[in-house]
Amino acid sequence: MNILSLYGLFLAKILTVVVSISVLVVIITNLTKRNNSSTGKLQLIRLDEKYTEIQNKMRLAKMTSSQKKIWKKELNKQKQKEEKINKKQNRSKNYQNKQKPTLYVLDFQGSLDAREVSSLRKEISAVLAVAERGDEVLLRLESPGGLVHGYGLAAFQLQRLRNKDIPLIVSIDKIATSGGYMMACVASHIIAAPFSLIGSIGVVAQIPNFNRLLKRNEIDLELHTAGKYKRTLTLFGENSEEGREKFREDLNQTYLLFKQFVHEMRPKLDIETVSNGAHWYGTQALEKGLIDEISTSDDLIINKMTQYQILSVCYTRHQRVIDRLMNKLSFGIKNLLNFLTT
Repeated sequence: MNILSLYGLFLAKILTVVVSISVLVVIITNLTKRNNSSTGKLQLIRLDEKYTEIQNKMRLAKMTSSQKKIWKKELNKQKQKEEKINKKQNRSKNYQNKQKPTLYVLDFQGSLDAREVSSLRKEISAVLAVAERGDEVLLRLESPGGLVHGYGLAAFQLQRLRNKDIPLIVSIDKIATSGGYMMACVASHIIAAPFSLIGSIGVVAQIPNFNRLLKRNEIDLELHTAGKYKRTLTLFGENSEEGREKFREDLNQTYLLFKQFVHEMRPKLDIETVSNGAHWYGTQALEKGLIDEISTSDDLIINKMTQYQILSVCYTRHQRVIDRLMNKLSFGIKNLLNFLTT
C-alpha cells in the first residue's frame, strides 16, 4: 500500500505541474494575441538582383585594381543605357508588354499538420492578383507529409494556379513524400535532386490503446456517442472488431482517393506500380515517371534569370509564444528522427 500511495502522490505532482504549465501557456498566448495587432506581412525579394550582386562581388574579388576601374566604368555605361531604355518604356503606353515575364518563387517546408498552408494561400492569392501571360511559379517544396486534410488543402491551393493556366514548377531538393508528393504532383513540371526522397503514395494510421491498463487499475471509462461510427477506435475504450474493420475501411477509402488524385494530376504515371507506399530516390523516381527532371532549385533559378525576373514571395506570420514552443519541439523531434535514420 505504501508503494501505491507514493505512486499516487507522484502522479498528483506531475498532474499539478502539467496543469500549471498549461495555464501559464494559455495566459502568455492571450497576452501575445493582444500585443499583435496584425497577423503577418508579405515579403517580396528580387532574387535575380541578389544573385547578380553576389556575382559581381565574386568577379571583383578576382580582378586587379586597374581591371576593377575599367569594369566599373563599363558597368556604369551599361546602367545608363538601361535607364534610358526604361525611361522610353515608361513613356510608352505599352511598356508593360516589354518587360520580362516573372518567375514567382514560393517556399513550403511542411510540418505534420501542414499549418504552413495558411501562408501558402496568401502567397498564391498575391501571385494570382498580378500574374500575367508568360509568368510562371516555382515552389521549393520540402515535406515528408502529414495529416490528410491539411495536405489536401495545400494541394488544392496549388490547383488554383493550374486552374488559371499558370505554369507551376515544383522543386524537391530533399524530400516530398506522402502528402508532400500529393502537393508536388499538381505541378506541370517536377524537378528533384538525385538523392531526394520521392513517393510514399499510401496512408498510415496508428493509435495506442490503454484499456487493459485502466482495467488493471479498476478505472472505469464511459464513452457516449450518437451515431454507430462516431467513434471506431479509441485511446481508452475497449475496441471492437467491427470498429477496427470500419477504421480500416476508412483508411482504404482515403488511400483510393489519394491514388485517384495523383493519377488525375499525372495521367501517364503507372499508378498501380508506384502506389504501394514505397519511396524512391530522385534518379529512381525519374525512371518511374514520378518526376520530370533531375536538377535543383538553384540551377533552375540561375538558368531562368536571362528570360525572367525572379521574385520571391513569402508571407510571414507573427508567431505566438505557443507556436514558437511547438516549432522548437518539432525541430528537435525532426533532428532526432534524422539521427536515427542516417
